[in-house]
Amino acid sequence: MEYRKLGQTGLNLSLVGFGGAALGNVFGGIDPGEGMRAVHLAVDRGINFFDTSPYYGITLSEERLGAALAGRRERVILSTKCGRYGLADFDFSAKRVTASMDESLRRLHTNYIDLFLAHDVEFGDVQQIIDETIPALRKLQQQGKARYIGITGYPPKLLRRIAEAVPVDSILSYCHYNLLNTAMDEVLTDFCRKRGIGLINASGLHMGLLTNDGGPDWHPAPKEVRDAARKAAQYCRDRGADISELGLRFCLDHPYVSSTLVGISTTRELEASLMVLRSSTDAELLRQVEAILAPVFNCEWPSGRPENRE
Repeated sequence: MEYRKLGQTGLNLSLVGFGGAALGNVFGGIDPGEGMRAVHLAVDRGINFFDTSPYYGITLSEERLGAALAGRRERVILSTKCGRYGLADFDFSAKRVTASMDESLRRLHTNYIDLFLAHDVEFGDVQQIIDETIPALRKLQQQGKARYIGITGYPPKLLRRIAEAVPVDSILSYCHYNLLNTAMDEVLTDFCRKRGIGLINASGLHMGLLTNDGGPDWHPAPKEVRDAARKAAQYCRDRGADISELGLRFCLDHPYVSSTLVGISTTRELEASLMVLRSSTDAELLRQVEAILAPVFNCEWPSGRPENRE
């Protein structure tokens, strides 16, 4: 396993991170026992970065991850979030952020969080995020409950706008660096590098679209994007390849991202992700897949408050 420093923090993250959304049944029901075995095996195989949120499964992911990490907490870098608690349940106030930390600590069976993030900031009032939310996160950091803090969200330009206004240690960007979309590089990568802000890439398989099974029914991508992803996946299968492996390798080759989060709920999924670490990119296959996806490349969908949309 390769490890990379997260910006100017003292955290060295595994190149492959364990995305905890799947533990909360976000992509469909899972076997809790198998999910726990996947967490245990991930730690044993060198994955040290685990990311979750109270939003994933409405606290279920945190609860399952906390139970699975019993006796292993000091071997991992643990990230969770605040501000989003349901499909339409957002509260970025200092009071709620503070309470959310204590709730997460109890569910995760720990007394500190390595990385505490404001979740999906495009659904909040930007000025409140700047003036109230992030200062509340810093206060939790000063209290020792969070080692480092940051923000997450869908629109890269909004993430940058907030980070330009108030310092953060890390930015988690999702669905903006993968075979379907690389807008993260256009907006965030150089900015984060110059300011020493850690950069984490989430949804490297575009929330399931870049897999043989395709995305979940609730996936917000337009039909033409879903259709193109299915066509690309079929192209790979016809040549004895797996688009998930091609897509993950593409993400892992990014020169600045510290960790790419992969949704994992089974030991089989874990082994498949780890196998990619030993692979190299098939340049011709990548070229053909990029050509299939080109008509929908960098396609966006609306997310967050209208005034926060790009």
